[in-house]
Amino acid sequence: MRFRGPNGSGISKDSGFPIEFGKSQNVIWRTPVRPGKSSPVLSARHVFLTGYDKEKLITQCFDRATGRLLWERVENRAHKQDVNLLNNPAAITPVTDGENVYVFFKDFGLVSYDAAGKLRWKVPLGPFTNSMGLGASPIVAGDSIILVADQLTNSYIAAFDRRNGEIRWKIARQESEGWGTPVLYTPGSSAPLILTAGQGQYGAHRVTDGKRVVSHPGLSPGMVASPVLDHDTIYAFGYGADHGPGLFAGVLDELDKNHDGQLTPDEYQNIPGDTSDHQTTAMFTGMGKYMGNGDGIITKDKWDAWGRHTGGPTGLLAVRLDGDGAAPRDLWRYDKGFAGVIPSPLVYDGVLYVIKNGGILTAFNPANGEVLKTGRVAGALGGYSASPVAAEGRIFVVSEEGKITVLRAGRDWDVMSVNDLGEGAFATPALSAGRIYVRTDEALYCFGSKP
Repeated sequence: MRFRGPNGSGISKDSGFPIEFGKSQNVIWRTPVRPGKSSPVLSARHVFLTGYDKEKLITQCFDRATGRLLWERVENRAHKQDVNLLNNPAAITPVTDGENVYVFFKDFGLVSYDAAGKLRWKVPLGPFTNSMGLGASPIVAGDSIILVADQLTNSYIAAFDRRNGEIRWKIARQESEGWGTPVLYTPGSSAPLILTAGQGQYGAHRVTDGKRVVSHPGLSPGMVASPVLDHDTIYAFGYGADHGPGLFAGVLDELDKNHDGQLTPDEYQNIPGDTSDHQTTAMFTGMGKYMGNGDGIITKDKWDAWGRHTGGPTGLLAVRLDGDGAAPRDLWRYDKGFAGVIPSPLVYDGVLYVIKNGGILTAFNPANGEVLKTGRVAGALGGYSASPVAAEGRIFVVSEEGKITVLRAGRDWDVMSVNDLGEGAFATPALSAGRIYVRTDEALYCFGSKP
């Protein structure tokens, strides 16, 4: 399994999932975990997670039936980068081929362990130049592990041999910073493709040799969420930023304590507040470090350069992939309300869903982009980083406050239950065989209806 289940769809075909659950209700087991934000991935017998402890990068393996920690393995951080606080050293989700696990730490590289925790191979990578830190999770494609590393300089996509970690191919990419995990697509009789949603465009690379065969413009510059594929249509949203001169004057009025017309790190770092404020701090840090001379000071010239880097449209773009060499075509786009949204979209039973901060859930007609319903998820109005998942006619959404809402899926969706764990939660749940696996700041949970 990979991030968000089969091909990143977020959908399980299993049944028997509970609607109401919590620390004292329908909990099969609860196990403490290391700090981290990666999502749980499942094999038939195991649950894999990553975590960290200061300069140690940790892979953990739990027994899926009991939650018992079977083993954990450690790699030391090879390098360190100041990034968005939401993107900690163990924020990227591992992938398993059903037996072995493959882990990518942006502060180290790729590592593979077998089911017993024996090191199979490791490939040091980086350091990377991404102002928010890399975010794309690795995926399995045939006999390869695919990794997308979109960054300010030297972006690439690469395939590593699952058996020994040897690089099979590495292809430079046009996109600058991006964070979405790719999906796989097999167009008719053609060779399978790796689909990416990166800065300003969709891309498609052949699994066999990495050759890029599609570059389709129209996406936003900031592609944080991962794309989702439904048959021959791919959906992804992102946002552009407005960093005009007038806005810089306003920022100076607010943060320039010594009134010298520029911002130093002590003036823009550690802005108190919620998730959006942490993102602003990370943006300023990236602007100071990666624009111009990289001295950390934000001047008007650096502000303008960052605006050229991040400026562009905001919105959700649906593209039809007609396969077998036919050019992709825009199906529709929706240009409202995606600034700062992190969770990936979900397409389930003929409806497309997007959840964003404030518990605002919008349902679209995936065929034409018509808004079917927008409303707040009553009882869970906080921030959202985890992506929605679905099974059995229900949608599961997790807020950063640890409230897991179960919704009745449909054009006129409604809330069935809100389950409050009382622990911070940023990871996307995994659904399988009637069990819900949830990672919080404190623990890994398995919920299910007990026989």
